[in-house]
Amino acid sequence: MMSYHGDFPKNDRKSSRYPFCIVWTPIPILTWVLPFIGHMGICTSAGVIRDFAGSYFVSVSTAFLDVDKVCGNGAATWDKAVHDASEEYKCRPHNLCFDNCHSHVAMALNLMRYDNSTSWNMVNLCVLSLTHGKHVSWAAFLKTWLPFVMLSGVLATFILTFNLQ
Repeated sequence: MMSYHGDFPKNDRKSSRYPFCIVWTPIPILTWVLPFIGHMGICTSAGVIRDFAGSYFVSVSTAFLDVDKVCGNGAATWDKAVHDASEEYKCRPHNLCFDNCHSHVAMALNLMRYDNSTSWNMVNLCVLSLTHGKHVSWAAFLKTWLPFVMLSGVLATFILTFNLQ
């Protein structure tokens, strides 16, 4: 994870605190087949993760963002946008394909006008997390990619076995 300048808190993997970050975790079975799909949350300036965990529920639980790209008063604007998006998503049903945890994060980024943009959505967040995301450990890397590699290997072996006969 990246570190930040000034008085901003640093990432703390032991406490699962990642200030000014988007966090992502694999979803068993779904991520094994499609490793770019997982569960996403956004952290406050103190590193507390907020995520749209299911219909009408935004959890507070224990990336690639820069607080300097927030339009407004840095940490205060960031926290207000995360709060407002979380309050909105407490009133919404969860829809796996159209209104989900990625949409919750996108709304927070749009509210804070992150990188002077209001066009954040679940597709560009998925692409950016896949291309710019950092794993917090080797174990996390393996948890994400090993099942996919193993399933791909089994499928390739199965296909080759029956096509070469």
